[in-house]
Amino acid sequence: MTTLHTDRWIRLEGTANTRDLGGLPTHDGGRTVPGRILRSDNLQGLSDADVRRLVQELRLREVIDLRTSAEVLLEGRGPLRSVPEVVHRHFTLLPERGQYTDVFAVEEDQVPELPAGWMDSLLPRHVAEHDEGEPAPVRSYLGYLTQRGNAVVEALRALAAPTRTASVVHCAAGKDRTGVVVALSLAVAGVPHEEIAVDYGLSGDVIEAIMERLAATSTYGGDTERRETATHRPRAETMHRVLELVDERYGGPIGWLDEHGFGPEEQAALRARLRA
Repeated sequence: MTTLHTDRWIRLEGTANTRDLGGLPTHDGGRTVPGRILRSDNLQGLSDADVRRLVQELRLREVIDLRTSAEVLLEGRGPLRSVPEVVHRHFTLLPERGQYTDVFAVEEDQVPELPAGWMDSLLPRHVAEHDEGEPAPVRSYLGYLTQRGNAVVEALRALAAPTRTASVVHCAAGKDRTGVVVALSLAVAGVPHEEIAVDYGLSGDVIEAIMERLAATSTYGGDTERRETATHRPRAETMHRVLELVDERYGGPIGWLDEHGFGPEEQAALRARLRA
């Protein structure tokens, strides 16, 4: 591998897991372009200095939010929601039921009180029989692809828009839901599976800081208390296994995208976003 990971971290006061997808090697000897697509954990804690850096220095103009509607409503409006030039798009990778489907259409003074047991609105994903022996993260990521493929594709469509400004894709920890969307984006750009897996695993280097931030919130604190930090740590072999299974079942990420309606023209647009 020839990965250059040293300069891709974006150190912010309000996040623990923000980095640029630029600088990764591709099959044809090139590299992905910096400043186009960023990945991150929760953006709720951004400081004023963070917002200025993202918007003015890094030219951030779009946020792709992969959290559930309940998470978004519980966390409230983040600092970037007050920046008029930044567009927010919401594509949850977990099945939901109920009324919270167009979360960014709800005005701040109209946000309903979430009912007790709101987590029950997250429908359990069916695990295919042939996946029952896979590790839990692998099963979850395959669930995103098989049960929320439409949301994955819509997130990729947003990222494929022809612009030279920056977009950030994020969830709560910036490793699971974000990891799957980023993996497909990098695959379209021609980044080898091994490098995609290494990028995914980088979140493990900051997992303690990620979990400390989440534990301090009322939304995520309960989950972090129930599980040891080590159980949240992403490992490169997890993403490598997911990509291996996608290769076996669909002929690769491109085959999965073709099957789910993200065809050659859109793939070319996303590739250009990360390469041109």
